[in-house]
Amino acid sequence: MPDMSASLALTHLVPLAKEVDENKVTPGVLGFIVFAVMALAVWGLMKSMNRHMGKVDFQEDADPKAASDGRAAAGPGAKA
Repeated sequence: MPDMSASLALTHLVPLAKEVDENKVTPGVLGFIVFAVMALAVWGLMKSMNRHMGKVDFQEDADPKAASDGRAAAGPGAKA
């Protein structure tokens, strides 16, 4: 049964392929080159971002206002 559906699909698609206008504009080689350059640019930006994020120090300084209240030693989320 799957062979019949594939055959039926091909029967309907082949005439559609013949109806394609030869003068129609398509992306072609220039479209591929532009897409490839954009993909390389995104890859380079992601690599650079990953390198820069690796240099970031995520340790936070203690809040001076909380330190005066004595809550800095208890940590975040601790109730007074």
